[in-house]
Amino acid sequence: MSKRTIATVVLTTVALTAGSLGVANAASKTSRTVVTKSITKVSQPSANARGIGGPAAALDSLLSGLVTKGTITQVQADAIKAAALAAAETAKANRPAKAMSPERAAKDALISSILGIDSATIKSRLQAGETLAAIAGSKKDALIAALVAEHSKKIDARLAAGKITAAQATTLKAALLAHVSEEINEVKGKGKHGGLMPAPAPLATPSN
Repeated sequence: MSKRTIATVVLTTVALTAGSLGVANAASKTSRTVVTKSITKVSQPSANARGIGGPAAALDSLLSGLVTKGTITQVQADAIKAAALAAAETAKANRPAKAMSPERAAKDALISSILGIDSATIKSRLQAGETLAAIAGSKKDALIAALVAEHSKKIDARLAAGKITAAQATTLKAALLAHVSEEINEVKGKGKHGGLMPAPAPLATPSN
């Protein structure tokens, strides 16, 4: 939940509510002081608040305090909370998707072409709990061979750039089959890496 969104919604809604109730100038000044201090707590919650519920818990505390002081009613407090939650969900839904790197996009395209299945379908099945190996079925060996070849090209590129020695390149290539097999048998599930391949463990450069 966006802390800034919560603070903005609370401040705006409380100000409008206070105006509609015809609160006196002195009371409004006190209310603004209370709201400002409370919003600071929402924007920078204490360690205890973060442990219990973070900004949401701080917002509940803020609203409860305003209800107790008679600044707003419980109905208005509930409306403020609902508006804050709705605004946070809207902001989350409108958040731009993280761009996929060209390297991962190319790998996804390779996987899709080998399996003859579009990337969206593969991604959906991975998120449902299937492994890439299971999705590949009879094409599993072809997929492994293609991915091993792709990794080999990258190792060759590192060798050509002088980033690794010939001996290190040989050692890395010897581990590719096991490395790729582990990758495609990993369960991806929801909330994990955005590409079709599970986020791989990096191939460590062997020491001389």
